[in-house]
Amino acid sequence: MIGQFLLAFREALEAALITAIILAYLRRTKRSLLTRYVWYGFWLAIAANFALGASIWFVYGGLSGPTKALFEGVAALIAVFVLSSMIYWMARKGKVLKMEVEKKIDAAATRGATLALSSFSFIVVFREGLETVLFLTPFLFEDAIGTLVGAFLGIAASLALAYIVFIVGMKINIRKFFYFTSILLVLLAGGLAGYGVHELAEYSEAVEIELGWFGESAYVLDIPEDSVFHHKGVVGSIFAVMFGYTTNAEWARIIVHLAYLAIALPLTIWIYRENRITSAV
Repeated sequence: MIGQFLLAFREALEAALITAIILAYLRRTKRSLLTRYVWYGFWLAIAANFALGASIWFVYGGLSGPTKALFEGVAALIAVFVLSSMIYWMARKGKVLKMEVEKKIDAAATRGATLALSSFSFIVVFREGLETVLFLTPFLFEDAIGTLVGAFLGIAASLALAYIVFIVGMKINIRKFFYFTSILLVLLAGGLAGYGVHELAEYSEAVEIELGWFGESAYVLDIPEDSVFHHKGVVGSIFAVMFGYTTNAEWARIIVHLAYLAIALPLTIWIYRENRITSAV
């Protein structure tokens, strides 16, 4: 549930912060009458994301046998790709996010505020919601209740933080916050990449596709399934979500997991440090 909370919290916070920037800027520039169009786009995007999530769950429920493993594996790898893109985008654009949003608001207001503002807020919220749906889909298959609870708490916490920052006026270092959560999300994405490969390996085995030693077990931990330290147990499941922990892993899973971390982790740290040095000059 912790990993699901972090994913939902991070994505919902981005959408909430950008929406709050839009609303605050409209009020500051004496265009408060236009805020209702922002809310139209916001709620329409929420409805569209719920429809998308329900559609994915409906499609998954109609699958059977090896096809479910294939669906889960592909969904996990798509989530890793989108998650990685989001981390990279935020690392590059985080420091100028507010300025870019305000420029787009000005451009929207001059083009015809009604449709432009609604479309802008819809795109912002729908994009973050789409990422959240994709990220949570693999976890939803494994633990539906824990995923839904974690997502609800993450969204609620993000809305509360956005309210504190933009309405109450409490100052926090948003850049540092996104830096540390990006590191955590890279660790989570690494485990998710390994999980996706594991599901594809299971599908390959079911349809009798030979993977050679890539499909062989690299290790097997002698931990019973009813133990709290099993990857499905209370403690083990937390490490499974956050770090890709499992009691039985194929070589393909380990290779993909470690390769992702070896590339994404230093790249994320380097981008944030480079931007910090650039902004200080």
